[in-house]
Amino acid sequence: MPIITLLTDYGTADSYVGEVKGVLLSRVPGVTLVDITHEIAPGDIAAGAYVLARTWGRFPAGTVHLVVIDPGVGGERAAVAITAGGHGFVGPDNGLFGTLNGREGLRAIRLPVPEAASHTFHGRDLFAPAAGALAAGVPLAELGAGHPGALVPLPVAEPRYEGKMVIGEVIYVDRYGNLVTNLTTAFVPPYASLEIESLVVGPLRQTFSDVPVGGLVAYVGSGGFVEVAVRDGSAMRRTGLGVGGKVKARLG
Repeated sequence: MPIITLLTDYGTADSYVGEVKGVLLSRVPGVTLVDITHEIAPGDIAAGAYVLARTWGRFPAGTVHLVVIDPGVGGERAAVAITAGGHGFVGPDNGLFGTLNGREGLRAIRLPVPEAASHTFHGRDLFAPAAGALAAGVPLAELGAGHPGALVPLPVAEPRYEGKMVIGEVIYVDRYGNLVTNLTTAFVPPYASLEIESLVVGPLRQTFSDVPVGGLVAYVGSGGFVEVAVRDGSAMRRTGLGVGGKVKARLG
């Protein structure tokens, strides 16, 4: 059975997700719809790209991923359908799919906008029909014209060295208030000590219970990046840091 995942910033208070699902079920009866999340902060493309990058490969080959975080809806940004890594992807080309660049077998087409499509709801009127078509087995080339060049990249800050210190930054904050950084163990060896502003977090631990309740803890999260948390609390509230906040690893 075909699978379509949904990743949006629509929330669940309005009818938007339901309308998109209605289109998908009409186009592909019996399709399995999987909600990744609809709670991405409105317009937060970077958060959407992070969640997509860590989730899509968990699904079976042939899954189609419908991703709509689209502050430029109705504007100049391209609407695309993509195949890469044995999966399909549909959404706006605004950085959401930038991590797919360079993947073997990457192909992208630019979707034409139907005349009857709402100028403000491409998720329902443009992207959902295209995702349904891919899931139903329609060849990518039949959905639109070739998309020239690479997909729009998402600007990603790289960790940098300053003497005996590595400077990273927060790239995502989850609902627990855990701070996901762009640091990996390639930059943070076991002897390094993490710092946030004037707070010393300490070396990498394995899990939350390695520190007392209320303590700051750094660890390698399930997505492969160094994260900072407060045991039974929120690191975001404790430190005041959000996306873009600096996290330091002192090497000596």
